[in-house]
Parts: sequence; structure tokens; C-alpha cells
Amino acid sequence: MEAGKLTAKGVAIIIGDNNNVRGSLHFLQHPNGTTHVTGRITGLSPGLHGFHIHAFGDTTNGCNSTGPHFNPLKKDHGAPSDDERHAGDLGNIFAGPDGVAEISIRDRQIPLSGVHSIIGRAVVVHADPDDLGRGGHELSKTTGNAGARVACGIIGLQSSV
Repeated sequence: MEAGKLTAKGVAIIIGDNNNVRGSLHFLQHPNGTTHVTGRITGLSPGLHGFHIHAFGDTTNGCNSTGPHFNPLKKDHGAPSDDERHAGDLGNIFAGPDGVAEISIRDRQIPLSGVHSIIGRAVVVHADPDDLGRGGHELSKTTGNAGARVACGIIGLQSSV
């Protein structure tokens, strides 16, 4: 795709509260409204980890100050493919036995421009798998019961240079 066809680019540097988890993510919003998230995160425990956009780009108290999942339409938590989901619900990422997660996610509810832009918000990696709102736990419909926040980063505009 030609660079001139992209409507916006974003970046987030991921840092864990324990300093072992690190990575970077790139966000490319295409003219059709889809945003493609790519990147690599290292230092995770092997397995699935909840992966969400949170409401605030505030890391003054580590990942805990990023607030709840980004949810401008006031819906229940769900899977990325569900109609009933938070805009920030991006499901799970998978870390292999080496603790590395290679990320490639396409989503239409996380634009980099407009009224529901995710620029200035945070991306958060959780300790546990996201149950996608189907776990029956009291937290399933709000957080996916994905556990502690192990790493996060603020989403900023990326220069086109």
C-alpha cells in the first residue's frame, strides 16, 4: 500500500511494571476505516494475555492509572468479533515458550482520528487470558477477567518521516 493512502500512523512503546516486559506497537489506519496493529512484545509468561485499549493515556501510577477499557458506546465487554463489545476490546495476544508475542490485529473500532480516536489513550497487556465476556465470572462483562496489568504504553502520533 502506498504511504500516501494511510490516513494516520500511531506508535506505543510498551513497558512492564517489573521492567522485564518490553515492546513496541505500530498503528496504521487505512482509508477503509480499519486500523492495523503490529508489533512485538517480549518478557511475557508463555500463553494468552488480554490485550486492550484503555481510556486514559495516564501512566503516573503505572498501568493502573490507564482507567477502564476504552468504551465510548457504553457496551458490555466482548470479543473483537462481537457486536456487543468495548471499542478497546482486542481479545488476546499469544506469547510463545520464549515469552515473545508477535502482534498483527486489524480492527475497525480503534481509529487514529475522529471523535473516537485512540491517540492519547493507552494499550494494556494483562497477566491472564481475556475470557471475551463469556467466562461467567463477575468481571467477565467488564474486563474479561484478564487479571493484573503487566505492561502498557501510551498511543501517540507517529511522524511520517
